[in-house]
Amino acid sequence: MGTKAKYSNAAIATVGFVLEETQKQPFARYLWRTLLDPLGMKRSGFEPDPAVTKDLAQALMWSYPGREFPAPTFELGMAPAGSMYTNVLDLGHFLNVLFAGGKGPHGQIVKPETLEQMWTLQFVKKDDKKEKDKEKKEEKEKEKEPKEGFGLGFYLSELDGHKSIGHGGAIYGFATQLQALPKEKLGVVVVASRDVANGVTNHIAKVALQQMLAAKEGKPLPAIEETMPIPIDKARTLAGHYKSGERTLDLLERDGHLWALPGRGGYRLELRALGDHLVVDDQMEYGLKIEVRDDKLKIGDKTYERVPTTKPEPCPEKWRGLLGEYGWDHNTLVILERDGKLNALIEWFFLYPLEEVSATEFKFPDYGLYVGEKLLFTRDDRGRATRVEAANVVFERRKIDGENGETFKIAPLHPVEELRRAALKAKPPEEKGDFRKPELVELVRLDDTIKLDIRYAATNNFLSTRFYQSAKAFMQKPAAEALVRVHKKLAEQGYGLLVYDGYRPWSVTKMFWDATPEKQRVFVADPSQGSRHNRGCAVDLTLYERKTGKPVEMVGGYDEMSDRSYADYLGGTSLQRYHRDLLRRAMQEEGFSVYEAEWWHFDYKDWRKYPILNKTFEQLASE
Repeated sequence: MGTKAKYSNAAIATVGFVLEETQKQPFARYLWRTLLDPLGMKRSGFEPDPAVTKDLAQALMWSYPGREFPAPTFELGMAPAGSMYTNVLDLGHFLNVLFAGGKGPHGQIVKPETLEQMWTLQFVKKDDKKEKDKEKKEEKEKEKEPKEGFGLGFYLSELDGHKSIGHGGAIYGFATQLQALPKEKLGVVVVASRDVANGVTNHIAKVALQQMLAAKEGKPLPAIEETMPIPIDKARTLAGHYKSGERTLDLLERDGHLWALPGRGGYRLELRALGDHLVVDDQMEYGLKIEVRDDKLKIGDKTYERVPTTKPEPCPEKWRGLLGEYGWDHNTLVILERDGKLNALIEWFFLYPLEEVSATEFKFPDYGLYVGEKLLFTRDDRGRATRVEAANVVFERRKIDGENGETFKIAPLHPVEELRRAALKAKPPEEKGDFRKPELVELVRLDDTIKLDIRYAATNNFLSTRFYQSAKAFMQKPAAEALVRVHKKLAEQGYGLLVYDGYRPWSVTKMFWDATPEKQRVFVADPSQGSRHNRGCAVDLTLYERKTGKPVEMVGGYDEMSDRSYADYLGGTSLQRYHRDLLRRAMQEEGFSVYEAEWWHFDYKDWRKYPILNKTFEQLASE
């Protein structure tokens, strides 16, 4: 008992309920009368009073793949465990009261001895071994006593030898850190209006306190660390799979950024260069240093060695019906398979491998935010989960069009034939510049083993309309030749390229844009800027197995307008993500880069050197 710390909103909510019951007054009003108002926190509260919320900042949510969207502003119903509206000035008043020994503008609010108890480590494990010399025992215990851990309402640590108290928080779209040195009466409050940006708020608070402390002591201000981007060639060299005992670590290169994703779960973090080391410098965390030694990584007392990346085994069939998304737009739970284990990606960022108890019951690991919590799945007659109860919260399965292999569809904003007439009358944007002369070539004429599935020459596309008169794919000659090289290299691993689309006339791009609802327009190009497809330097494609001639299974389907389409989406199976990353690496080696919102869309490096074109395939063939 008392040997494991566990984050619990329920415990604090119970305290609030007890207050309501004993004081016969709603929690929010009671706190205002007895604490916030006496503290001088006039613009703070636990309920959305207009005087408090009129200046509420617009906060931003984000996801690993790259999607960003406004944070929800509805009441979460979880006060007193969070949900306080406040600002940095009011929290400054709070710090002043702490520094005054609990005395507020109108008298004593908290006794000094109570504050001291709050700033004392709780549940410290003592050494019970008896020693003859009592003084030596006390001295030894004092040396062994931890310097960091939980007090009451505060997290306790040391900053350059000084006792530090603090409390951080995160709620949809916001991250906050309050940090103070009570003896020196120095404090910092940092608030970010971006979801889970606690690495930023914590780092700013630490640096600010170090600077303030030096200034107060009359010492030179300490230098502030400045990390640098890792050169793209080095990032790609470092990318790979590493292992230390039973622990694994994946380093992922993404458009010049290097990310670390632990195998035992946690969250994905960006690495940057700091001198001869790599250092975690991410929105969610800062400071962990990694030493690179040949093909080894030294992290603390552990050494991770690079191991070959092998093709994963297919996901066990018994789990297939559990994979997918559950919950709400603002709180989506993703169940995926990773490294032969079922995993939960919960609260957007926290990835945990699960322990299988039965066909419908799984457990979170004995570390992290959900120690001891269960996931209970409800399956239909086909074995497909319809909901999951995770940590006592019910998440209903989210419907994703195209998830079961069917073609993704949308309802166009206007009739497609009406849009076609308007697009054919319109003209592409005028451009200035010294462009190369177009030299579009048909891909299969360069290599007839490249397969085609030109969806826009049929009706099995997102608008259920035929846009091309012939099922052909064209690209500018340098891009086409690079694509052929990719295709031939993939043959060594038993794969080939299947092309969905290449050059696209500008009028078709305009039809796509005008037909698509605004919230989904990240998946279509703005005709006022022209598409890279219009320049003949973009291609939509996937892999096929040369042995069977069949397309491989990817995380999401072509033209699917969902999070599953993002190139860094973490869901699906290990094998699906392996195929997606194999395609990406092969394309990158020949000068292509993936579009972050579409795993299938790749742009050739010279796309800016070609003009926007609006010729049909038939016009190209007649030239």
